[in-house]
Amino acid sequence: MNVRDGAEIERAVSAFAGTPGRGLIVTGSALAASHLDLLVRLMAEHKLPAIYFDRPFVMAGGLMSYGANGIEQYRMAAGYVDRILGGEKPADLPVQAPTRYETVINLKTAQALELIVPQTLLSRADEVIE
Repeated sequence: MNVRDGAEIERAVSAFAGTPGRGLIVTGSALAASHLDLLVRLMAEHKLPAIYFDRPFVMAGGLMSYGANGIEQYRMAAGYVDRILGGEKPADLPVQAPTRYETVINLKTAQALELIVPQTLLSRADEVIE
């Protein structure tokens, strides 16, 4: 969905929710992060399963997230700062991809959506909220 603000998010999700058997993937963006509560509320109201890019969505009541580990990213950033303070030019530093991803599942939300989360997925999750 190509949206620019909360009102457009609301209209788009409402229109999308009209067909059964749908779910959403909420990708990382400043817009999504700034409308975390709205997105989680809309998914609950429309009984839409969604997977988010970061754990705070799941902590707020979203179904599940799969994304880079934030602590690991800060550690990598600290290494960059150390290298820059040591005299290296930022332009010469390599781009690094996250090395650790985590899965967080909210079983309360799954139950509210009448979803059964397979045991194999639960056993592989980094955190399960009951």
